[in-house]
Amino acid sequence: MKTVLPDRQQSLVQWVSQATGINTFGVKVRLRGNDLHILCEGTECPQRWRTLSDLLQALQQTDVDILTSNEQPSIYQVFVYGRRKGEQRPKWCHRVYLNQIDKHLEQVQQALLADSEKSKQSGGALIVSNESLARQGNPDAIARYLSETLSLLGVSVQVKIKLHKPKNSQPEENRLWIFCQSSYSPDASLLAEPIAQKLRYLKLSGYQDAVIVSQVSGETAPDWLLRVDLTPPEVMLKEWARWGDVQAIARLLTEVLSELKVAVQASVKESTIHIFCTPAFDPLGTAPIPDKVVCLEAILPQLEAIAPQGILAATVYGQKAGDNQPTWIDWLALPAAKHPAFATSPLDLANTGDQPAIIFLLERLLNPDLDWRLLTGGIRVLLLNKNDLLHIMCDAPVCPGREQVANKITQFIRQLKIPGIMGIRVYGRRAGNKEPFWHYGLDLEHRQRLVPEATPEFAATSKYVNDLVTSETSEPILRPDLTTEKVQSFVTEVAQDWTATASATAKKILLRSQLFTESHQSAEVNPDVQGLKIALVWGTLGLLLTLQTDWVLGQIIAHITPLPKVASVSLPSSSVHKASLTSGKNQSQKTTFFTSTSQTKSPPNQSSVFNASEFTQSDDTPPKNLAAAPLKEKATATAILLAARSQMPSFNVRQLDEQLALYKQRLARTGSPPDVLIIGSSRALRGVDPAALSKALATQGYPNLDVFNFGINGATAQVVDFVIREVLEPSELPKIIIWADGARAFNGGREDITFKSIAASAGYKQAFQKTPTTANSNDLPKIPVSSAEQKTNEEKQDISTYEAVNQSLNQALASVSASYKNRDQIKSLLQKQLLIFGRNQTVTSQTQLTDGTSDESTSQQAVDFDGFLPLSIRFNPARYYQKHSRVTGNYDNDYKSFQVEGEQDAAFQEVLQFAQSQKISLVFVNMPLTEDYLDPVRRQYEQEFQQYMLHLATNPNFIYRNLSQQWIKANDYFSDPSHLNRFGAYEVSKKLANDPMIPWPAK
Repeated sequence: MKTVLPDRQQSLVQWVSQATGINTFGVKVRLRGNDLHILCEGTECPQRWRTLSDLLQALQQTDVDILTSNEQPSIYQVFVYGRRKGEQRPKWCHRVYLNQIDKHLEQVQQALLADSEKSKQSGGALIVSNESLARQGNPDAIARYLSETLSLLGVSVQVKIKLHKPKNSQPEENRLWIFCQSSYSPDASLLAEPIAQKLRYLKLSGYQDAVIVSQVSGETAPDWLLRVDLTPPEVMLKEWARWGDVQAIARLLTEVLSELKVAVQASVKESTIHIFCTPAFDPLGTAPIPDKVVCLEAILPQLEAIAPQGILAATVYGQKAGDNQPTWIDWLALPAAKHPAFATSPLDLANTGDQPAIIFLLERLLNPDLDWRLLTGGIRVLLLNKNDLLHIMCDAPVCPGREQVANKITQFIRQLKIPGIMGIRVYGRRAGNKEPFWHYGLDLEHRQRLVPEATPEFAATSKYVNDLVTSETSEPILRPDLTTEKVQSFVTEVAQDWTATASATAKKILLRSQLFTESHQSAEVNPDVQGLKIALVWGTLGLLLTLQTDWVLGQIIAHITPLPKVASVSLPSSSVHKASLTSGKNQSQKTTFFTSTSQTKSPPNQSSVFNASEFTQSDDTPPKNLAAAPLKEKATATAILLAARSQMPSFNVRQLDEQLALYKQRLARTGSPPDVLIIGSSRALRGVDPAALSKALATQGYPNLDVFNFGINGATAQVVDFVIREVLEPSELPKIIIWADGARAFNGGREDITFKSIAASAGYKQAFQKTPTTANSNDLPKIPVSSAEQKTNEEKQDISTYEAVNQSLNQALASVSASYKNRDQIKSLLQKQLLIFGRNQTVTSQTQLTDGTSDESTSQQAVDFDGFLPLSIRFNPARYYQKHSRVTGNYDNDYKSFQVEGEQDAAFQEVLQFAQSQKISLVFVNMPLTEDYLDPVRRQYEQEFQQYMLHLATNPNFIYRNLSQQWIKANDYFSDPSHLNRFGAYEVSKKLANDPMIPWPAK
């Protein structure tokens, strides 16, 4: 043999070359799924058996998995090809099972011996197929069996067995877990039915079902899950035969009589089943007629064991195929004739509301092809009768189409006329999913709804409707006797009484103050004299009250410990607090349809997948536990104070003024710019959490990075360009800028209101008049002063005189006041008491802030000292669109006359050139959006924006990341259709920190 065992670092090509003696230029390898393909070629086609002999001996001594990377899945089989160089097709191909190398070697040695003796005898060991080994239930063999199909699709397979404990106190059972991994995300419908067919074809015993998990290589979370029902075909046939299905009965009897070479056909008329026995194979018409005694002895035990529902008797016929008259006939009584419980037909049972009968009839209706159901498991039906509604769930390896099943089911249920059922709710999903993919509703009679409906179908999807209705234990008492007119009349009367009472009370208070009189009262006293007296009285009272208040405050401060004075505002570091892993209460257990058809119904006291009204339970009841960084101290008051004291004129945009003030204070405190600057519109302000980003970067090997969020509501590309290039000095910028926004910030066709407001401000003019270097005032050239500026200077002089007088009066009053010198302590005491009161108010409204019932609470939120606006509200379409209009992309001013060319594009080009000149890494992040927001019009504009960004991504120091459809259905991550909340910001920050393409700075 020409092989030398390789070390771990040698490649597969070198190893094959050493094993076979073929030059490395004549060896090609390819890994696909769990298969290794080896092509051997030369000037002459390599000898098949000699090449295989050398390669098999090398495989026997080497673990092929050590020659591949750790990410590569295990190799189950090797395909070896041989061909002459220049030819397109291989001359020979041989498949090698790595778990049967010894048998392969024996087969190859026999072939070599036969070639040497020039014998035509065939020999060698028998190679056992993977299918035969998989039928024994071995997980490794099942993986090899499935990989024969999936490896062609580039999907690798791993199989494990785990114990599963059912919820209904049944004993533990084995569940088959099949993990599929690939470099892409295969569609579930592509793999669902092939995997289901291959698994069910094995007829595995000891497994109720299998769970297929598809995952993309490198991802931590699975892409999708699929459940495959492994109930044996025989059990399915017996279940349907028990309900009197004639095809299932005929199939079972054929299996029994096949050993007797007898074929069976059956039909049902009224309550009798007619069974025809004919020769199984009789092309010439010479086969004997089936024996009557033998046939009856085989058929009768089967029918008695099945006891078909609603079939009282059986008539058995014996004849040749094609004969009009049977040779013999016999009649049999079935258990239904003796037991009345079996005598009622499934249709009659369904009319009375019997759920098992309804399930059978619906499954038979939706699975007309019996062979297909036995092959894949078919469409499974589950029922739940809740109040006056019948809920029907349909699932299958591939989600049944709404048009395929909804009309059939509603028409069938309408014909049944089940007592007490006033409506139908139909759902469809893929087997293994907890939530339905679609739903359909039909009311058989008029019924009062708790949820308003705009169309005949559901007004809201089942995912959110639980938030629209109350729970089962707290449903309101409805008054059918109250009409809309009565309620409106009652409210109007109460409002009128309240208005009259309030007006009378206010009038009395004003008259008692002597500052007001009634309009019809005669004025005999001189009004000037009366007004002077009243002013003197009230002025005296006000002065006395002021002195009394001053004395009381002085006494209070004297009896308490003085509060320490705060010289400056301390800013919390973004890395001090640990991120909270959960928010909210623990999630309650969810009941799903993830059960087997053979299991019994859950007791009525168990939690249901449906709520108290008419829809399936939502997954967010109670709210899901979502990870988020802890809330930090608010900085709104500090930002307002800093902006008011700033020497920089206002930009006519309050948030820009306050964010700039916070940023300047951060620079003054740290002495250097932050390591990472986040900028953009409100989508950046709410969408990237500096604390979460700093913590996530620390876990990636970038500790203690300072991050600041400079997001501004309504910021466009022009606004960002102005802030980066004109407002901030180059020395005040970091080495990496994260620009978080979306397509609408680059729309050059709409009016840029935010930038126009900034351009009209005094701060904008001063930003363009500033000099690049600092100089003394004496060195500056003298600029002619206009008359308008002289007038301004005179006004400033008058203001300065007023301030001097005001200061002298303050000093005079301070000398006689008992509390003025302790004003800081009084202020701190009042703030402390107000803060305690505010916390109590916050506790009472915490529920509203969490579930989003009060959108006005958003305006009460404030940025923290990192510039980030954390919102806890979760986007709920059902509630959101009760308070806000649903605006489509056609009428959205942000997308008006959408075009990426124009002034916004020019501003972006300026930013790119500036970042390149300053060697600043610019990362643009297209922020996530919801499915509700991305209607067809906006999707088209988003695609245009994608093309625009991908074209610019070739610029140096510029990186583009698209997250617009990352969490398109995860509404819990959003505060409204287009803005993230703090939970979504936490996820975005983690994803950015884990992005290997972003050049994060290292300290």
